[in-house]
Parts: sequence; structure tokens; C-alpha cells
Amino acid sequence: MTHTQIEIAQIIEQIKQEISVDSTGRGKASIRATARLAGVDATGLARSLKTAVDNSGSKLVEKLIRKGFEGVDVLTWSQSGIPDVAVATILHYYGYEAGKRCSQQARLACEAFESVGVRAWMQDITGWTKPAPSHETTMTQIQLLAAIAQQMAEQEQRLIQQQQQQAEILERLKAVEVEQDRVNTPSGHKYSIVGFANLQGLEISAKEASAKGKKASALCRKQNIEIERIHDPRFGRVGLYPESVLIEVFSSGQN
Repeated sequence: MTHTQIEIAQIIEQIKQEISVDSTGRGKASIRATARLAGVDATGLARSLKTAVDNSGSKLVEKLIRKGFEGVDVLTWSQSGIPDVAVATILHYYGYEAGKRCSQQARLACEAFESVGVRAWMQDITGWTKPAPSHETTMTQIQLLAAIAQQMAEQEQRLIQQQQQQAEILERLKAVEVEQDRVNTPSGHKYSIVGFANLQGLEISAKEASAKGKKASALCRKQNIEIERIHDPRFGRVGLYPESVLIEVFSSGQN
């Protein structure tokens, strides 16, 4: 279990006394409990909700009103508790829409709850049972942590993929820089077999290029010269050889 998962499990244990479910199965959480889940300050959340009936309504309140909540009802939540549907909305807001105030904790909790619903989770931790059999799925704390762990694993995989893509881009940029440098200041630089042939105005077949490449490689090894490799769109990875070696290879008249 990761440090983040342990923290969330501790928060759930600390706030479950501030969560209630009525006889119909609808849940409520205190402002403090909701703020703890979202990873934000409870005073700031309460202050934001209090803007529900004036002209300075916060973006969070605007989102809640679009969800169908009345501004007057929002004001009562500090005493009566926040409805489970509104808790889900608040978590989503602080997870994705609050700009600089977005929190990783809110995002993870939101994504985990979305798979089964905040209401089902509240019913589970309060021990509420329906009066009649139902096929609805409830979410245990273990399931919540498992869902959070899955989300974190997916985020880590996306990060690895991004790092791989960045490494590939850097490698391509390096190859481009080498090629540009050789074109801009060719004297004393290295060339591929085909590149050197083109520079000399010579036509060379793929077979001849391969043979000369082998000879150039042998001369480089004999002289302890490191052979640089670059990507060629026609031939794949090709070697780059010093001009002095290429002059010897081409002047020998041998493949």
C-alpha cells in the first residue's frame, strides 16, 4: 500500500463519524469531511459555498447550481451536511476544474468513487442496508483503495510512456543536429558512404555502398576510431566515417 493510499485510508477512518445515510439510502457528509476528502481547507470550502445567494457566486457554486441544487439549499449545508451527489460534484471540481487549487487527492478519490458512486460508499462505511434485496454494488474501503491503486498505476504507466517519447525525440534531435553541423561545416567532418559519394558527384549502388562501408569500418577499427551511427530514412542506421578514411576507401578503387 502506498503512502497516498495509507493517508486516504486514515482520512476515511477519521471522517466516517461525520457521514450519515437516511432511510432511503441518501448520504450526507459534513463540510469538514468533504474538505478532507478533497484535500482542501474546510474554511475555504465553507466560504465558497456561502456565495450561493449573492452576486459573487464562486465557480464551484455555479457548477452545483448547474447540477440542479438551489442556492438557498447550498447555504444550509454547513448545518445539515452536504448531499452525496454534491460531494461527488465538489470532488470533481477540486480534482479537475479548480485551477491552481486542484489537488491530487481529490482527483484520485473522484476517479475511485466514480466507478461505483459516492452514495454507495457512504452506505457501506455507515453500515446502511436496504430494506429489500438489491443488485446494486456497494464499495468497501478495500475496494476504494484498490481503485485508487489502479488509477495511480495507470498514471505511472502514462508517465513512463511520456518519458520514452521524450527520449526518442531527443535522439532524433541529436541526429538532426549532427547532420546540420556536417552540412554547415563539412571540412574535416564525418560522412556516410552514400553521403560522401554524393559529395564527390559519384553514383554508387547499395551493394557497393555496403562493401565500402565494411572496408571503412575495418580501417576505423584498425586506427581505433569510433564509428558514429545515425538514422538514414533509406538504409536505416548507417555509419559515419572520417573524411580521411573515406578518401582512402574510395581512392583504392576496391569494393
